[in-house]
Amino acid sequence: MSAALKARLAETARDEGFAAMGVCRPDAIPHAPARLAEFVAQGRQGQMAWMAERMGWRGNPAALWPEARAIISFAEPYTPAHDPLAVLDRPDRGAISVYAQNRDYHDVLKKRLKRVGRWLLEQAPEHQIKVFVDTAPVMEKPLAQAAGLGWQGKHTNLLGRDLGNWFFLGLIFTTLDLPPDAPEAEHCGSCTACLDACPTGAFPAPFQLDARRCISYLTIEHKGPVDGELRALMGNRIYGCDDCLGVCPWNKFAVAAREVKYLARPDLIEPPLAELAALDDAAFRARFSGSPVKRIGRGRFVRNVCYAIGNSGDPTLSSVVAALTDDQDAAVADAARWALARLGGA
Repeated sequence: MSAALKARLAETARDEGFAAMGVCRPDAIPHAPARLAEFVAQGRQGQMAWMAERMGWRGNPAALWPEARAIISFAEPYTPAHDPLAVLDRPDRGAISVYAQNRDYHDVLKKRLKRVGRWLLEQAPEHQIKVFVDTAPVMEKPLAQAAGLGWQGKHTNLLGRDLGNWFFLGLIFTTLDLPPDAPEAEHCGSCTACLDACPTGAFPAPFQLDARRCISYLTIEHKGPVDGELRALMGNRIYGCDDCLGVCPWNKFAVAAREVKYLARPDLIEPPLAELAALDDAAFRARFSGSPVKRIGRGRFVRNVCYAIGNSGDPTLSSVVAALTDDQDAAVADAARWALARLGGA
């Protein structure tokens, strides 16, 4: 019964738009607690205090929900239809990570997962489920690897031979005893493309990340001024960074995105930095309504834009940051003064 139900569940998931599905047991990642503890002990989580909190749950899914008997992982592609790294050659434009160029995936993916979950409960009403999309103390990537969806590459992101690495992960915990899939092995070989592409050297070693040097962390999670050495390496990346994802050779097998809400908005592919720097709070919230960019707030976003302007080498943008040197947000004012000095302004 459980094997047949799992097969029908996989068909339902495909009909909903998921590219892959796999199952593992809650105890399938026994190595995770030690790796997480080492990461936190070295302080590589930076200001992300939530990484250190509830480590018992994060490293052990069975502790998060003891009744769970199976964890179902789903992959939903958001593969870009354009070259996501082309904007890096246009220093007067801002680079926004592909996943944030349209609707917030948390909302879109969770609704899809809930539909699949409701179907599952209709087939087995005596059982329970819990749906997770990147908001609970759950290690999605190791669990998805244990479920056979792919492996954590040298850039620590999940990639698959039939998926590339442009996809979101969603999980359903269930009390159903579904048969597990075989875990996926690592297939990076001798390739170091992702490590070599990192602008800030955020990978101390293959398969290890120091978030404190990662541009995705610096532009999204880090509050206050960014270290001077690092801000000079951020280029025009103003929200996230796709360099390590974009150069992965396995992307030649990437699955096209089926969800139109993930297709990039034209105004977010290569937005002019001067235009973004002029956003006040109301304009920022209006422009990024429904986007994951909105959650970092106008201050942190315009701070990032100022860094990008300072890295542009374009003196015509001096007046743009000069207008922000006395901004009410201290980090914005600091970034504007730094950018103005970089461009030769007073």
